[in-house]
Amino acid sequence: MKRILVIVLVVFMMSPAAVAKQVGKVELPDSMMAGTDELLLNGAGFRKKVFIKVYAAGLYLKEKQTDPQKIMDTDTPMAIRMHFVHSEVSSKKLVNAWNEGFVNGTGGNIAPIKTEIDTFNAYFSQNAKKNDIYDIIYVPEQGVSVYIKGELKGTIKGLDFKKAVFSIWLGEKPADSKLKRKMLGK
Repeated sequence: MKRILVIVLVVFMMSPAAVAKQVGKVELPDSMMAGTDELLLNGAGFRKKVFIKVYAAGLYLKEKQTDPQKIMDTDTPMAIRMHFVHSEVSSKKLVNAWNEGFVNGTGGNIAPIKTEIDTFNAYFSQNAKKNDIYDIIYVPEQGVSVYIKGELKGTIKGLDFKKAVFSIWLGEKPADSKLKRKMLGK
């Protein structure tokens, strides 16, 4: 009987659910796919606005990395998963937050990627509700794809746009500096 219990415990400990990252009550997977590449969870935490938890977020990379500039500059697959925990976030608030992040991430020089930003913002036409999952996935030569609740909203090409998107979370003036540190595994 003890032998069976030990085997069950070992199998459970090795299962993907056992190695997923728990962020509050949200479980983020330890890996996800970007095209044909498997990405590993680099780090995760909560996006907070004042003291309100908005979403749990995870940064997924091909290999662990703590240098935010390297992550943003590299032309390799990567992703951010957002699992909303707040009851509802209006599409207007999301778009305003993205726009602030783009301005901060580009030093105010959004003109070269204005069309891409407008396209990106158009994907967020519905309010985010509790337990909605948003994935922003970058694949080289394809671009940044936005998935909302598993549905592809669209893909935007360009390394400069990818850098700007990831700067929202990892740039010099991130949306949430504590989340940035957590995503970097610190």
